[in-house]
Amino acid sequence: MSNNFSKEHYDYLNRINNKKRKILITQLGVLIFFLLLWEVSAQLGWIDTFLTSSPSEIWKLFINYLINGQLYYHVGISLFETMVGFVLGTLLGIIIAIGLWWSDFWAKVLDPYMVILNALPKTALAPIFIILFGAGYKGIIATAISVSLVVTILNMFISYKSVDEDKLRLLETFGASKMQILRKVIIPSSVPDLISTLKVNIGLSWVGVIVGEFLVSKAGLGYLIVYGMQVFKLDLVMMNVAVLGFLSAIMYKIIAFIEGKFTKWQR
Repeated sequence: MSNNFSKEHYDYLNRINNKKRKILITQLGVLIFFLLLWEVSAQLGWIDTFLTSSPSEIWKLFINYLINGQLYYHVGISLFETMVGFVLGTLLGIIIAIGLWWSDFWAKVLDPYMVILNALPKTALAPIFIILFGAGYKGIIATAISVSLVVTILNMFISYKSVDEDKLRLLETFGASKMQILRKVIIPSSVPDLISTLKVNIGLSWVGVIVGEFLVSKAGLGYLIVYGMQVFKLDLVMMNVAVLGFLSAIMYKIIAFIEGKFTKWQR
């Protein structure tokens, strides 16, 4: 034991770690209980397996798709589309938000349009993007970008505008330029909101990609889900939903890890 910390401090850390361990064990317990209940219900005929399938059948299908390589192919396509849509949607949103912060005139001009776009169900625009950009990767990625773009603009613009006015006036008094205020105060202050926006955008990008694949794709997790529904192969649908949830959780955890690194100084 290092002499840098007191016994009380170590006890406090142990209590936190024990609490985290209990939460994780409980979460796993809930998942295992749900899967066991589902499997038992399927085996005893309490539920219609034609509609709900069962964990054992989904697992067999998952192994088959792993062995024949189809899962890697479809996951690779969806993951590529999601990552491109996520990165481009976030970057474009940040750039436009900075532009709106920079120009109060354009912020006021575009304000009603942003409100309308934010209220509009973004997936309703998917057919338009498919027609504009083509029934391929471009159309699907454009759909993913459209779903996350407006949310990013609004979140980051509000974050930029919420910086303490007195602090900005003080910097202006000392002769700081607008670019210096942006680089030294606005952007560093908005890091926590940026991390929160990234977490939201992960889910939104997946929604955009899956909707695009529903409409036009011949590959990807969205295509497999639609195909499974068309041929009433519900175990295929369930397997892809589970893979989708797993991938989303992994991406979310990566962002949470980055958040921990960037916001460590705040704790």
